[in-house]
Amino acid sequence: MDRTLIKDLRSVIGQTIKLQGWLQTLRDQKKIQFLILRDPTGLAQVAHWKPNDEVLAELIAKMGAETALTITGKVIDNPIVKLNGLEIQLESLEVDNMAEIPLPFDPFAETLPTIDYRLDWRYMDLRRSVNALLFQVQTSVEMAMREYWVKNKFIEVHSPKLMGTPSESGAELFSLDYFERKAYLAQSPQFYKQMAMAAGFERIFEIGPVFRADPSFTSRHMTEFTGVDMEISWINSHEDVMAFEERWLQYIYTRVKELHGDAIKKQFGVDLVIPEVPFPRIPMREAVEILKSRGYALPADKKGDIDPGGEREIAAYVKEKFNHDFVFLTDWPISVRPFYHMRIPEDQTLTRSFDLIACGLEITTGAQREHRVEMLQKQALEKGLHLEPIQFYLDFFRYGCPSHGGFGLGLSRLMMAMLNLNNIREVVYIFRGPTRLNP
Repeated sequence: MDRTLIKDLRSVIGQTIKLQGWLQTLRDQKKIQFLILRDPTGLAQVAHWKPNDEVLAELIAKMGAETALTITGKVIDNPIVKLNGLEIQLESLEVDNMAEIPLPFDPFAETLPTIDYRLDWRYMDLRRSVNALLFQVQTSVEMAMREYWVKNKFIEVHSPKLMGTPSESGAELFSLDYFERKAYLAQSPQFYKQMAMAAGFERIFEIGPVFRADPSFTSRHMTEFTGVDMEISWINSHEDVMAFEERWLQYIYTRVKELHGDAIKKQFGVDLVIPEVPFPRIPMREAVEILKSRGYALPADKKGDIDPGGEREIAAYVKEKFNHDFVFLTDWPISVRPFYHMRIPEDQTLTRSFDLIACGLEITTGAQREHRVEMLQKQALEKGLHLEPIQFYLDFFRYGCPSHGGFGLGLSRLMMAMLNLNNIREVVYIFRGPTRLNP
């Protein structure tokens, strides 16, 4: 007998069917037992009349919540049942895996343990329907990303995550032994995205792991996360990259709302808004003045940069003035940007770069890259870098490379912004941080 999903029960009233799922609740009464069975599509009430099979009744009485079960029974229309007006009259039951008693925690309790405790038992925490929806939405987000890229003639690449030299700087870097030498986990696919531009691929994307040895314990940082990257050739400035990203995000939000809008509103209380394009753009110098005018003082160590509180304040300003949840902060100073960002010809202290802030959270960094090898050498030396370790990268630009630019986006941060969640630990499938390598 094929399995029937709970969501399809109304189409098989009067038939004997097979259900497979978890025992969420057992109500063991004097003459009858009610089992609330859960599968990924919903809940169903299964009724067992004890006098029909006392041995089975004893087995059911011993079962703990979250026991994995296969049951067969007849589907009956019963309007009294609050779940869905249906009931399954139990005919047979097989215990696939008996859950131990007690549970480490009840994932369906009104009050849950702290997130760090739940991460110790992540597979239990993921049984909550809100988490199942979250990763269904994430699947649709990635599907929509690829749909838009493929429609616009992009090529997917998979760059190496073991590197002989750092991909960004010496900070936030994981090193490991690699035979007789030292290797590093990739902080970014940046160098290899640009290699694809030199190879003539013109439009590429990648979704893959990124590693940062960042000792932060904030609600938005991880040591391993999923990066979403793209790069395009023959651009005039970083404006071309921003124009692409805002249309791409608009498409993603449209597809997600089509597929999950009602479920998101029910589970997360979020009425998903498809962002209008163009997104507001604010040069960094102007952003700093806006913060000052609103009484927000940036920390002294953030000269030329902006801290999370500043991002939230700018987002509040943009919401008030433009009624928009997204804003590009553009034209960042060279002091806080890597050597390969192209400088603005009219002001060599600034770069053709941007961050994208979504609902007060930075989700993207992007730029036009410098593609002239002599300028890259000059800017690397100005940053105090030695040319020999990055010679392989500089070689990409020696034999004809078009102007190009791109961005990197954090998938989990996008999910935080989209679903109005406050902690990245809730959004990622399995979290990695400075003190967490398990499960």
